[in-house]
Amino acid sequence: MRAGDASCFVSIAVANAANAGSSGGLTVSSVKFHPSAGLVAERIGNGGISVLDNVNDKQERKFRGAELFDGCGRLDPGESFRYVFLVKAASEDATLRGIACGDELGKAVFTWNKAMGETGRIASTAVLCPSSHPPGLLEENAAAASSNSPRSVLGSKFVVHGSGLSVDAAAAAANRSASHADGSAGPGGSLDELLPVTVEPIDPPTSMELAVSREVQLLIVNHSEKAMNLQLQMRLPQMSGVVICGSSFKNLGEVPPSGGSCVVSIRLVALVAGLFRAQGCCIVDLTSGREMPQPPLFNVFVEKADEQ
Repeated sequence: MRAGDASCFVSIAVANAANAGSSGGLTVSSVKFHPSAGLVAERIGNGGISVLDNVNDKQERKFRGAELFDGCGRLDPGESFRYVFLVKAASEDATLRGIACGDELGKAVFTWNKAMGETGRIASTAVLCPSSHPPGLLEENAAAASSNSPRSVLGSKFVVHGSGLSVDAAAAAANRSASHADGSAGPGGSLDELLPVTVEPIDPPTSMELAVSREVQLLIVNHSEKAMNLQLQMRLPQMSGVVICGSSFKNLGEVPPSGGSCVVSIRLVALVAGLFRAQGCCIVDLTSGREMPQPPLFNVFVEKADEQ
């Protein structure tokens, strides 16, 4: 699962494939994720009491037998464990580039021991960064996008924030340029063709107070091969719960091609308490008239202010 432009959550399960009821039990003694160059991995949660826990910490409270058993790593036939890791960019180059769809994140390595001391080890296949768009989005909407349909991605309920959409679009544009340079035809309906301009929020709020406006900065990136004279539109009829406050249209001027970007600030205000999506964003190329509706920008929880 994508967790931003330069990080991903990886969930991996290990199962004891021996027949249930047999005597093929084992103990998982080590769980590690070996990240690719430029990345680091951090395990989320220990999944119980680890044998490597500090002895002094164990002596501070008494554990029940069930807790000790759950944390020992015992894996009987037919049972399975699931582990979660956070993989993120560590080097400066990897951070600047981000993690794009198809990038290799690394491999998980499990070590176990059996009753007589035998040791085994198994590694997962290479884990790849998933796509930032929901399955079928490109296939279903490629034809609509080519005809300048304003609803080509508007119907998707996929939330862009935290998904690395601009990174994926930049990678798709680079791959398509490389295919053209080699003389081969690139895949039709790629992400950068569907969304030649992407909009992503910069550190958007996770919560808002009812009837209190908040400023949100948006990063607009032009992934196409030509400069565009762009206008940002926040369309009120497509908003619900959280709406634009102030001017809803902003001229961005000419944005350079091949990764050219600009940052613009808007103000949003919540009209109703609850969980909502900030949506209704659309980019318009003022030269050609092409409209590029954006998926929802982020989720936000609206709560009433505490009464004094």
